[in-house]
Amino acid sequence: MTFLTELFVYLVAALAIVPLLNRLGLSSVIGYLVAGIIIGPSGLGFIAHATETLHFAEIGVVLLLFVIGLELQPKRLWVMRRNVFGLGSAQVLVVTAILSGLIWSVLDQSFTAALVLGFALALSSTAFVLQLLAEQKALNQPHGRAAFGVLLLQDIAVIPAIVLLTALGDGTGEHGSETSWPALAAVTVTIVLARFMLKPLLKIVAHTGIHELFIAASLAIVCGAALLMQSAGLSMGLGAFIAGMLVADSEYRHQLETDVTPFKGLLLGLFFIAVGMSTNIGLLITSPGLIALLTLALVAAKMLALFPLARAFGFDNGASLRATTILSQGGEFAFVLLTTAVSSALIQQSIMEMAVLVVTLSMATTPFLMMGLEKLLNRDPDARPFDEVKEPSQPIIIVGFGRVGQIVGRILTAQQQPFTALDISPAQVDFVRDFGNEVYFGDATRLDLLVNAGVRDAKAMVISVGNVDASVKIAELMRRHFPDVQLFARARNRQHEIKLRNIGVHYVIRETLKSTLDLTRNLFTAMGLDPDRVDAFEAHDRETLTRQAAVVHDPRAFRQTTVEAQAELKLLFADDKPDDRPEP
Repeated sequence: MTFLTELFVYLVAALAIVPLLNRLGLSSVIGYLVAGIIIGPSGLGFIAHATETLHFAEIGVVLLLFVIGLELQPKRLWVMRRNVFGLGSAQVLVVTAILSGLIWSVLDQSFTAALVLGFALALSSTAFVLQLLAEQKALNQPHGRAAFGVLLLQDIAVIPAIVLLTALGDGTGEHGSETSWPALAAVTVTIVLARFMLKPLLKIVAHTGIHELFIAASLAIVCGAALLMQSAGLSMGLGAFIAGMLVADSEYRHQLETDVTPFKGLLLGLFFIAVGMSTNIGLLITSPGLIALLTLALVAAKMLALFPLARAFGFDNGASLRATTILSQGGEFAFVLLTTAVSSALIQQSIMEMAVLVVTLSMATTPFLMMGLEKLLNRDPDARPFDEVKEPSQPIIIVGFGRVGQIVGRILTAQQQPFTALDISPAQVDFVRDFGNEVYFGDATRLDLLVNAGVRDAKAMVISVGNVDASVKIAELMRRHFPDVQLFARARNRQHEIKLRNIGVHYVIRETLKSTLDLTRNLFTAMGLDPDRVDAFEAHDRETLTRQAAVVHDPRAFRQTTVEAQAELKLLFADDKPDDRPEP
């Protein structure tokens, strides 16, 4: 079969299976795994060998780690040290000990084989978990940060593990000794090159104005860092991660991420298809009970071990349960480690095939476990269903009927202008209804409920919810699905206002700005100062906000803009200071 034919098979399988399972509420990752199983040797046999595809598709994991590095500046890694080096190290050590003990005692493996299998199975799937967290928009939630810290430590731990496996296979340890110096040199060279050469190189390429050349440079950076690490016997992903992390504070970070992300998504999908193709479904047919028991044991052992660790590191029950569940599967690095272990004659081929099948099935359980957990955590015995909007075709929708929303609503009512009001709090809905207001109980962060409220026929929406994350999510939904509806939003603070402006909200006002400016004008008048200077301050603040919004993702530039704005403000007001010096 030619390369083009294989590529066509992969694309058709993904297009046929992934959307179908997505409609059933399943993760796209499960769709890719199922597609791989169907077209692979254990399924319809369209593709006979998955090994080459799996090796090629590992570039998707490499690109993923590069993007992660772009999001993780070195100083942020230090901030996350408790999750990475504390919780992450504890998870690897404890889970490896538990699984190794079970394998050694129950499956009658040698101590070395049990230790290798225990460590390989203790690792969770970086690609799988981060994809799920991204789909759920949970990377910045407590359980997302905990999971990311554990995954990062696991990825780092893989590097010495591969070296150690090779040394154990040689039976001497000389190889490991010889590998350590090239490995250290490779890491050092990657850091030096990324720190001092990448930014000037990107600047030169950017100045050409050729976008395709910048994309080529982005991919060359990733591949070069990966190849450098691979040549020293280390993880390709580590090189990409280091390169990404060291250019994370450059002005090209967002362009790099934009250029790499499409390739990352496609290759990650191919990676999961290749994993599905590598799965020996025959074992599931011949020994279904044993495979199911081993999968259950793996998931249960990891969950039982991680939950108390997460609680010990300060996470609440909800975050601990979510982190525990989303990390309960085996990971893609198990395939790498187990292949190395077989090559080094540390475990048998049949054991590796069984472990690969268990890891794949454990991945398939995670989305279902997460859905069940969310239903359990969000279950409210007193919950009531969202309201059905009686007159959904109103020109204005008010989302959030608290202090701001009610004032807007009262003015519109006085103007005899119809509107639809939504609020997420049932207590607030009942309270304002007692005063004769027509307001509906509903969650405006859900697209289906916005459609139910008549957003397709609306001309304008007022976003006045108090929750910053919900406000941003509503604005993103509206700009993505209903770009013709004008958006007017209330912001809690400066950062919130910048986020809303960058999304494309037509008008944003901080909730305390106007009242504070009005208070200050009256203060100036009472003190004999020029109240017009408050208007000058307002204009300067508006200009500063525009500049800050353009560099909000670059902390260094943001701080510089703020410092410059403060200096400008001092100069602006310098001529208005009263001169108390006596006349000569």
